[in-house]
Amino acid sequence: MNQYQMRLEKLFDWMAQESITLAVFEDTEGRRDRTIRHLTGQPGDALLLLSLDRKTVLVPWDINMAKVYAHADMIIPYSEFERLPCKAIAVVAEMLGIPAGSKIEIPPVTPYPLFLNYVGKLTDFDILCRERGLSAEARKIRAVKDDEEIKIYRKAAAVTNALIGLLEKNVRSGKIKTEADAALLIEVEARRHGCEGTGFETLAAGPGRSFGIHAHPAWTDSPFAGPGLSILDFGVRLAGYTTDVTLTFVREASPRQEKIAGLVEKAAKLAFSMAGNGTAARSIALAVEELFARAKKRMPHALGHGIGLEEHEYPAINSRSDNEWKIEPGMVFTLEPGLYDPLHGGCRLENDILMTETGPELLTEARTIRL
Repeated sequence: MNQYQMRLEKLFDWMAQESITLAVFEDTEGRRDRTIRHLTGQPGDALLLLSLDRKTVLVPWDINMAKVYAHADMIIPYSEFERLPCKAIAVVAEMLGIPAGSKIEIPPVTPYPLFLNYVGKLTDFDILCRERGLSAEARKIRAVKDDEEIKIYRKAAAVTNALIGLLEKNVRSGKIKTEADAALLIEVEARRHGCEGTGFETLAAGPGRSFGIHAHPAWTDSPFAGPGLSILDFGVRLAGYTTDVTLTFVREASPRQEKIAGLVEKAAKLAFSMAGNGTAARSIALAVEELFARAKKRMPHALGHGIGLEEHEYPAINSRSDNEWKIEPGMVFTLEPGLYDPLHGGCRLENDILMTETGPELLTEARTIRL
């Protein structure tokens, strides 16, 4: 049994418990869901249908690409169905012998007009579209990485760490002078190391723009790593999985800027020290927020998040009252305390952590770099 089959078995078991006869995942423009890659290896742009009798049918836009990457019982080009999802579901349901009256679950992000179309055309079936249904269960499964995923993360982290070292070297030598220099170096070097590219748009904000959580635009030709605080937030995507780290470069810092950087470093150490098997994610976030509050500072974003095929996945690591996540072995997540001042700039320190049976393992080596 390969890793895709093992992941599918968990969902098939859940479908049986919920009496779902046919489940549909969709990864198309405007409705992206990388669960399809998680379950089949298909990079994107496809429908995936799972039947209660444990059959998988992939309906890709690019049949040539699917033949290279995808693992499924049947692979049928989307063009066979005029690239109409409703028609694809109807034909596949007939092919698989789905009985009338069966429950068919579609993605929760399905637009209401399209949902009505499903209901109007698939009249023999009970169409379900639920926020806490199949899609949510798939994301919970994705939150705990299996052995193959952890192998990928160790490799991706090694590439990320190599880039961190290169970035520091090139900033210190003066080769990186602008935000664009830093962002383009990451893009080129990630691909040289065998990655698919960056995991998301690199955020490079020099001293004049680091006051924002996410600078807009993400990077420009403005000076980088000059006097003050500069933020560099990036990740590399390897075999579909992205890392996510943030460095802060500190040069000739004022007392207030040094205080900001020092508090963020202290918060990062506190958060990592609290991360453990069974720890409530919310409790870590609350402790960091309390640390900042004692210094009359406030962090305007969550403390962290899971990472995987998307840069933001489960587990949630925030102080929201509805956050019930606990840290488990196999989870890969970020801790990223940050503070931002409209006059003095911002500082964020973000690393990727793997929870093992014996405790947290720091995968990446992001740091505050004092120049």
